[in-house]
Amino acid sequence: MKKSQQRSYHIRKSGIKDKNIDKQILVLHKAMLDKLCKQPELVIQVLETLEQRRETGRLRHGAYLTWYCALEQLHHQPEVMYRTLLEDSPRMRKLRRNTPLAGILSEAERQQALLESACGTLNIEQLFS
Repeated sequence: MKKSQQRSYHIRKSGIKDKNIDKQILVLHKAMLDKLCKQPELVIQVLETLEQRRETGRLRHGAYLTWYCALEQLHHQPEVMYRTLLEDSPRMRKLRRNTPLAGILSEAERQQALLESACGTLNIEQLFS
């Protein structure tokens, strides 16, 4: 079997627009994870969204497990949660585009995260050093 046939997702060439969107999504996910760490009670809302999407068929089992297992690390090893959900891979980019973390940030928090990123005050690389 070809390597491309083993994947449950397809890698496609993306343009500058897609790369910029993925960067913004990554910045927003960093902000959402930061908020979850500060307000862990919000994880209940995320887990409910995950369950609902799984039950209605909007989320495949593998994606469900990825999100669920990463979020389970919130209390014990948040660095694992960050590393998993902010991973720069085609699969995680795809999963972040259909995030169960929707609704975690207020519009003001969302705008602030994007503004900080645009001004260069956010350094994602520091998460992994």
